[in-house]
Amino acid sequence: MSTAESIQPGSTAAEPGLRVADFDFHLPPELIAQQPPAQRGQSRMLAVDRSTGALRDGLFADLPSLLQSGDLLVLNDSRVIPARLYAQRTLLRDREKPTGQIEVLLTEQDTRSTGENQWRALVRPGRKVAIGEILVFPAPSGEIVLKAEVLERGQFGERLLRFEPVEDFFAVLDRIGHMPLPPYIRRDDAGADRERYQTVYSHDRGSVAAPTAGLHFTPEILEAIATRGVEIARVTLHVGLGTFAPLRVERVDEVHLHRERYTLSAETAEAINRASREGRRIVAVGTTVVRTLEHCALQAEGCPLEAHSGSTEIFISPGFQFRLVRALLTNFHLPQSSLLMLVSAFAGRERVLAAYEHAVEQKYRFFSYGDCMFLR
Repeated sequence: MSTAESIQPGSTAAEPGLRVADFDFHLPPELIAQQPPAQRGQSRMLAVDRSTGALRDGLFADLPSLLQSGDLLVLNDSRVIPARLYAQRTLLRDREKPTGQIEVLLTEQDTRSTGENQWRALVRPGRKVAIGEILVFPAPSGEIVLKAEVLERGQFGERLLRFEPVEDFFAVLDRIGHMPLPPYIRRDDAGADRERYQTVYSHDRGSVAAPTAGLHFTPEILEAIATRGVEIARVTLHVGLGTFAPLRVERVDEVHLHRERYTLSAETAEAINRASREGRRIVAVGTTVVRTLEHCALQAEGCPLEAHSGSTEIFISPGFQFRLVRALLTNFHLPQSSLLMLVSAFAGRERVLAAYEHAVEQKYRFFSYGDCMFLR
């Protein structure tokens, strides 16, 4: 595969005058799902007609019947890593003496380095964690299994860490790390989250949040979809701060997202090109798939897509012209979030907010472990 540079296409500009506050809605706290459904595939699903705004309450199990023979369903197969770690600070002049504990959330491997050694991370509390400081990461037994030096300091607790080499970095994460459940899930992660906060088709490790629209799928539902004559393809976008970081600006045209790494395989590029040529519908499972496909389409500038890996900072809000995606399965998103803006760009802000108001009235479950909506 070739490697493409990250771009921020100018044609993604937001409609003028939009404020982040224009994407707010009231959500009773009790509707925020704290646990996944007892079994995958049991979630509710709100179907939204983009052309009329018509709403239909149903179940996720209805999805195969809403897809058409010839549709191309695109999944994000990124796998969540246990990216939440607990470290101890050490004094700069005595690096073997631990001082206080901090939480470290790995957000992205630093592509400027080779191997697994350098990671961008959020540290909390981070105000006093200085450049040059050494963080040590103990196992439950107390044995120090990782060490990292702080190389750079950013805003809002961001740091660049360089880890001392170990034989298998991801194996150590599996041993000492915690699943990075989002902060609106007000509980510690449990053993069951290791499996339920992954899609059944996850493969390539690298996400620090789940591509949550995919959490509803079971092997049986995927088989039912394929039986209807729906083609299934996969992309990989490793979910990082670009997906879940809070917006800290007032105007939509001031939003700038963190980059996230993606891979478009030759097989998927050809499937998308073929579906486009034949006028078949491309259905994205999740906003991460939308961002990947639309970024690649912008980059291709009207030419067929080619296999490559790269990174994207694409921000999609009302005013964006979609080139590939014609239907979208997605969970319900946070107020004033970039993901809600993306969905609003796809189906219209007023219609999406009306659908959210209906979902609140009907007591749908919200966010990562919650219910979903299908926009077509």
